[in-house]
Amino acid sequence: MTIVDIFGYFAPLDFAAVGFVLVSWLGMSWRIETSSFGRPSVTVLMVRYRREWMRQMVTREPRIFDATILSNLRQGTAFFASGCMIALGGVLALLGNTESLNKVAVDLSVIEAPEYVWRIKLLLVALLLTHGFLKFVWSNRLFGYCAVLMGAVPNDLEHPQVYDRAAQAAEINIRAAWNFNRGLRAVYYSLGALAWLLGPLFLIASTVVVNVTIWNREFSSKPRDILENDAAP
Repeated sequence: MTIVDIFGYFAPLDFAAVGFVLVSWLGMSWRIETSSFGRPSVTVLMVRYRREWMRQMVTREPRIFDATILSNLRQGTAFFASGCMIALGGVLALLGNTESLNKVAVDLSVIEAPEYVWRIKLLLVALLLTHGFLKFVWSNRLFGYCAVLMGAVPNDLEHPQVYDRAAQAAEINIRAAWNFNRGLRAVYYSLGALAWLLGPLFLIASTVVVNVTIWNREFSSKPRDILENDAAP
């Protein structure tokens, strides 16, 4: 069986739906992380607070409070990385047993399809989950680097590098948070991608729901308004 035969089973709407998922995923990430627009996202607004956190950390004695916050952030990344691994294992198990999906499809009155069609559809979910897992792992590592930099901030306020090192810790902290958010978005879109099992129209509809959900949380939520009103210029 050739590639043409395999993909020949998919309708043009299937390719359009997958393209819509990818464009939505990449486009939403670009919009969220771009600060040149008049209405910044929660992710961009939090950048200010993370830098302010590191500036306040310099004069805080003891710094146990800051270490506790960072430990909680690392635990969050570890939790989602583990969750992605479990979900990915489930998807891989389904890839090896697509016959059961065929039976469910028949029960739901969905058109019966060859096993390789289900595998390709599940592969999109697996790729998104893998991307999310890698982002969570990298975020965890970056929060670890941030912890080391925080530990390297001198206690002596007269030290010439005290605020420079705090600024370094802040920038690493920001990159860790952004990678964590990228992992979350990948998980959101992977959940939406499961709808492709029911057909391309369901995939488009679920992607729209994911887009609206992410947009509301980043640009239209009450926490976002609170952050913007309290943020220093």
